[in-house]
Amino acid sequence: MMLPPGELKAFLDEKADQYNNPEFITTDPVQIIHRYRDKEDIEISGFLTATIAWGNRKSIINNANRMMELLGNSPYDFIMSHQEEDLDRFENFVHRTYNAEDLRHFIRGLKYLYENYGGLEGVFAAHSNAPRLQEAIGDLKTKFFEIPHLPRTEKHVSDPRKGSSAKRINMFLRWMARKDNKGVDAGIWRSVSPAQLSCPLDVHSGNVARKLGLLKRKQNDARALEELDNALRKMDPNDPVKYDFALFGLGVFEKF
Repeated sequence: MMLPPGELKAFLDEKADQYNNPEFITTDPVQIIHRYRDKEDIEISGFLTATIAWGNRKSIINNANRMMELLGNSPYDFIMSHQEEDLDRFENFVHRTYNAEDLRHFIRGLKYLYENYGGLEGVFAAHSNAPRLQEAIGDLKTKFFEIPHLPRTEKHVSDPRKGSSAKRINMFLRWMARKDNKGVDAGIWRSVSPAQLSCPLDVHSGNVARKLGLLKRKQNDARALEELDNALRKMDPNDPVKYDFALFGLGVFEKF
């Protein structure tokens, strides 16, 4: 389905508006962040939820809820005040290849970020003048693993510098930085502009983007993401990832 640029933008604007509404929350992992009011709880719950956001969506939501319960439904307080023995409660937690040992490091790593780098937003704030945040995601990974950890856990934080499209972290960044007034994305970060965001590129959004002529590259990798970024920024340079709702909705809900 190849449309002239003007018609394509109008079509995707309409679809983005159709799916970017509170009804979207009920079937999406973004619902987890809406349980919280405080900034740190929103960003920590979002980061942990996005980390396990692959596979069956119901399973993602169930396991994200379980993580929040294990954190006493006060993620920031638990992370900043926990003792090492408190991490024993994660013993039986598992989501696909993400296990208790991975979650333990994420708790330690997040505490380290908040104590040393101004938290999750602080890492990205250092890149507030960059046109895109892919280098910042690589910086997050470096800082997150500065403390002792098992090598196996590194695979759960993507690195665009090694060719990853970093789908899950880009989704997390959309939740944190996109100010849409539609009630879906939290938009709580002031130091990151929505113009810097990248579309969470996965099987669904990638396939739809190719059918619409927005993407030619076959793999869903960092180079494909840059190609898609460029196409979406031509349509809306200030809010390019609003089209994530259109691409995802067309792929998942309409089997486009």
